[in-house]
Amino acid sequence: MTKTKLTFFTPDLDNPIELPFITAGIKAGFPSPAADFDETKISLDAVLVKNRETTFYAKASGTSMIGAGIDDGDIMVIDRSLEPKNNKVAVCLLDGEFTVKRIKITKEEVFLMPENKLFDPIKITEENQLIIWGIVTYVVKKM
Repeated sequence: MTKTKLTFFTPDLDNPIELPFITAGIKAGFPSPAADFDETKISLDAVLVKNRETTFYAKASGTSMIGAGIDDGDIMVIDRSLEPKNNKVAVCLLDGEFTVKRIKITKEEVFLMPENKLFDPIKITEENQLIIWGIVTYVVKKM
């Protein structure tokens, strides 16, 4: 198993920073006239955090989830109140170490699936101690 170091942060929802937000959307095709832009304010915390008491941010480390859009250094938004389900991307505490993987549940087995062909799936056995710490709901990345 590849060791992953996660650094956790709690959202500062008491001091939101409101930034300009264009509500009309910006087309990725042909440009639209500037007059269509209705600029209001938005707080990213208000959009990204649904459950204030159970949401954390963590910085991703490593490349095992690049196929899911999680790159080294990205900030993940993790909600601990969401139920772990098949195919969800989760922050897991596996045998005392954090890892980020997609949950795969079959009738008889549970796997933690990487999203990079260079990494092997992790089959959970009775010898493993697994805690699904939270579900990744958003990823914030630098372009």
